[in-house]
Amino acid sequence: MLIVQNVLSTIKCFSTHCWQKSDPTVKKFGKMTSVFVYGTLKQGQPNHHYMISGIKGKGKSCGSGVTVEKYPLVVAGKFNIPFLLNEPGSGQLVTGDIYTVDSQLLQFLDEFEGCPEMYQRKQVKIRTVEWKATDKRLYVQPDADGMILCFVYCTSTYDREWLKLPFYSTYDAFGKLGQPKYVIRDYR
Repeated sequence: MLIVQNVLSTIKCFSTHCWQKSDPTVKKFGKMTSVFVYGTLKQGQPNHHYMISGIKGKGKSCGSGVTVEKYPLVVAGKFNIPFLLNEPGSGQLVTGDIYTVDSQLLQFLDEFEGCPEMYQRKQVKIRTVEWKATDKRLYVQPDADGMILCFVYCTSTYDREWLKLPFYSTYDAFGKLGQPKYVIRDYR
């Protein structure tokens, strides 16, 4: 048993897997993935707690960024949900938060976002605005130009009338930016 403890205590990180013995929510190796959130999962928004609570999986805030390509970000539907329409090159550059998440949280996010029916998860290039991740064990770093590939939840399955809605560069669920207020629901 002592040999196993010694081996485990020397494990740092691999390029796609991380184990943190000081973190009780990570009990085994788990793939860490970069995710860009632009809506209700951002800091200060009503569903942000899912990103950091550890209940649905492990997430670590790395900083903030903006999409390299323009996308239409609209607020639509009966719950006033932010939708990033999968129409690269149209709309505006969209700001949001960058996280690394383990496979458990990524699976929860897929379910939370109704993936693949409502949203589809795809990788996009993000330009970092602020990088605060200091834990080198996460092995997620922007390149020399400040770019990082992140998963983002966008939709190709939307009502084409949404293209006539206002496009936003940032989102606030509480209507502070003149957007319709988000209708909060329970996702337990």
